[in-house]
Amino acid sequence: MIEFTPEQIAALSRLVDPDRFSVGQSVRELHLHDISSHQGRLPAGVIWPITTEEASRILTWSYDQGIPVTPWGAGTSTEGNPVPTRGGLVMDFTRMNKILEIRAHDLQADVQPGVLRKELNRHAGKHGLFFPVDPGADASIGGMIANNASGVQTVKYGATKDYVMRMTVVLPQGEVISTGCRAGKSSSGYDLTRLFVGSEGTLGVVTEATLRLTGIPSHHLATIITFDALEDAAGAVAVMIGSGLEPAALELLTPGVIGLMNREKGLGLEEVPTLFCEFHGISNAALLETSALAQELTQGCGATSFTFGVEEKEREDLWRARHDAWETIHRAHQGKETLIVDAAIPISQYPEMVMFCQRLVEEGGAIGYVFGHAGDGNIHVVMMGDPNDEKEWSVLDSINDRIVARAIELGGTCTGEHGVGIGKRKFMEREHGQSYGLMKEIKNLVDPKGLMNPDKIFF
Repeated sequence: MIEFTPEQIAALSRLVDPDRFSVGQSVRELHLHDISSHQGRLPAGVIWPITTEEASRILTWSYDQGIPVTPWGAGTSTEGNPVPTRGGLVMDFTRMNKILEIRAHDLQADVQPGVLRKELNRHAGKHGLFFPVDPGADASIGGMIANNASGVQTVKYGATKDYVMRMTVVLPQGEVISTGCRAGKSSSGYDLTRLFVGSEGTLGVVTEATLRLTGIPSHHLATIITFDALEDAAGAVAVMIGSGLEPAALELLTPGVIGLMNREKGLGLEEVPTLFCEFHGISNAALLETSALAQELTQGCGATSFTFGVEEKEREDLWRARHDAWETIHRAHQGKETLIVDAAIPISQYPEMVMFCQRLVEEGGAIGYVFGHAGDGNIHVVMMGDPNDEKEWSVLDSINDRIVARAIELGGTCTGEHGVGIGKRKFMEREHGQSYGLMKEIKNLVDPKGLMNPDKIFF
């Protein structure tokens, strides 16, 4: 579908207030891309619901008309997850952004999907609470639920799926259902909440969610650990996790990434294989004891320096630089686009996987940077190239394919946190085998016309 008919425009305009539906060219173009290089198809229009009832009416009408619908959050996805592939209608949830209630005594918050992560934490912080899932980008809660987002603190706190307790979901044909409950646990029936978390809008849209919150840690301690050899740094990760130290964050950075961060942020870090590590605890004394053990363990793995008790401003600068790594790499290679590898493997296989990725990048002559959320076995390789240069991009594709294949061989996954979207569809059957067929059957049962965020997860 390229354009809506006058009759369709009139019908959509009646479903919401006049300023919340647009067929303007510039508005449509703003919803054509996320931050990846994946190409979509210009939507015929964009609509902004603000209530569950509106979302239901929109989907009921769209399904009757046979119009594809693509849900949109903050547009920070990296695999083309919210990119419209068949035109149609984009359902933008950025105006459905109310924090409905924070129940501090229950450690819970009820939110609409357009609420941004940082905004939620500003409000929750007034009660001494926070939503700890931190993907770096200021993503919307709806988008985080759709992709089962995680990030730097997953090693301690878990991913989005661990914090979604209850949801209101509008199914593709407009039916409204509720999943889960507000109790701390339940063994009642199928866990439909987990079915929708990570489904990338292919089974419906979330219009309300109850999230579990946790207390803001009273004390934290950041450390910088350097190594001469990348293999030693990667090996230290498994040792630290296996020791039961429970870091809140444990990130591996290679010299190339450190160098770009130094030049852009002026950090003055030694450009060698490095671990950024942070611990949360109830007292400084407990953190210092934990840090001392971490120092002993990492020195046994070949650490050349161990800096702990990093000052607050320096700590904030370090984590800001780490969160900005993708943007820093992108800015350093103007005119190029990124292909981001996002694989995860069992922690015991992390050293092998890191060296495998580094070797592939070097042997392929690619512009690539290896780093990752080491504490939970998540590895990223950000490679730069020109998608219009078939030869250059094919090298990046080949490296990506080989890394993902190796991750699956090692018992891992093709995507640790970025979701499947468009870019990882080709790996799904290899990873899931016969269960991939069951996923397709579920999709066809809920969305028999295949109109909800088409071409994501499935071919």
